[in-house]
Amino acid sequence: MNKQNRLIFHIDVNSAYLSWEASYRKQQGEKVDLRDIPSVVGGSEESRHGIVLAKSIPAKKYKINTGETLFTARQKCPDLVVVPPRYWLYMQCSNALNAILEEYTPKIQRFSVDESFLDFSNMEHIYPDYMKLADKIKDRIKKELGFTVNIGISTNKLLAKVASDFKKPDNIHTLFSWEIKEKMWKLPVEDLFMVGRATLPKLNKLNIFTIGDLANYDLDILRYYLKSHGTLIWNYANGIDSSEVRSDKHIDMKGIGNSTTIPFDVEDRKTAHLILLSLSEMVGTRLRNSENCCRVISMSIRSKDFFNYSHQRKLYCPTDSTQIISEVACNLFDEKWKGEPIRHMGVQVTDFCTNEFYQYGLFDHKDIDKIRALDKTIDKIRLKYGSKSILRSSFLHSGIRNMSGGVGEEDYKIMSSLL
Repeated sequence: MNKQNRLIFHIDVNSAYLSWEASYRKQQGEKVDLRDIPSVVGGSEESRHGIVLAKSIPAKKYKINTGETLFTARQKCPDLVVVPPRYWLYMQCSNALNAILEEYTPKIQRFSVDESFLDFSNMEHIYPDYMKLADKIKDRIKKELGFTVNIGISTNKLLAKVASDFKKPDNIHTLFSWEIKEKMWKLPVEDLFMVGRATLPKLNKLNIFTIGDLANYDLDILRYYLKSHGTLIWNYANGIDSSEVRSDKHIDMKGIGNSTTIPFDVEDRKTAHLILLSLSEMVGTRLRNSENCCRVISMSIRSKDFFNYSHQRKLYCPTDSTQIISEVACNLFDEKWKGEPIRHMGVQVTDFCTNEFYQYGLFDHKDIDKIRALDKTIDKIRLKYGSKSILRSSFLHSGIRNMSGGVGEEDYKIMSSLL
């Protein structure tokens, strides 16, 4: 297919976590809309998670940044409204959004919890006016789900993503090849995909401060200083991207990870195992929601003195079972823990394969069918009634949440040379 005939949409939810919180609270009868006041979704300060996860448009006027502490955010805005996150709600909203998008094209790449690419290439006979189509999708999401999105339109994924980040909220923007110089080159170079905190100072030392500076820079010099990454971002600065919209969700994820900073120092094995189970509950739920099984399970520890180490194991039989993930994580912990006080723990699963057809193995758990059926039932109950609607008895009176962690963009994004 001729790349110039492609038509790609990038759908990006405006201030996702906060928008979803605001929409949910309005449906529950709250009169104040979080989106209209300085507000943030923030982690618990008591449990060492006191950072800004999402912010409203009015909060941005106080220069409140995602990732900064709630303490500094309140110093900038004393009247700041802080609400706790509800990750089960955010996954529901994300799924509802993509259910609507799937009605328009089968070629969808769920890039993150609040972003998706849609491929409308060679569909002119169905959608002759792409701007009317974008308006219809945007307005339908706002009317049916109660939150707004930005839509970027171009001939490739990179430019569509850049376009969706233009003026917010509730807007549609195009960024075609003939618009790059006018619309993109004047932007700060750090706004370009794959230019992160480590790359930015290197570019600044080369007197590269805008995307246009990068696009017009000597490619040989960039290769010398930045190797292959220099070529990649030079291509991106010039709007060059040939990656496809990959609708297969099993390709889109490299790993599902979950970690938590513990509000007290863990010094006994029983408590550590309970925290690993709590982390595994969320990992297992997200793994099954992605319709995958994993072949590798890893466990990580950060001590009170900030010493980090991890341990992993490859499974004989791929799994999507919370119980098995937890059992393996606990075994890994027992093999690795040296007895020091623990401040932070994590569980991650990688090496995915589809769970559409489950291949039984010689080393499978004897009750694997019952375990998988139980997991599916629990997932349905929690999706409908919330994460605390059903929990294991071991968490009763333990002071430990039955599901730790949350939904992260890293579960969806491919951090490679391709979008």
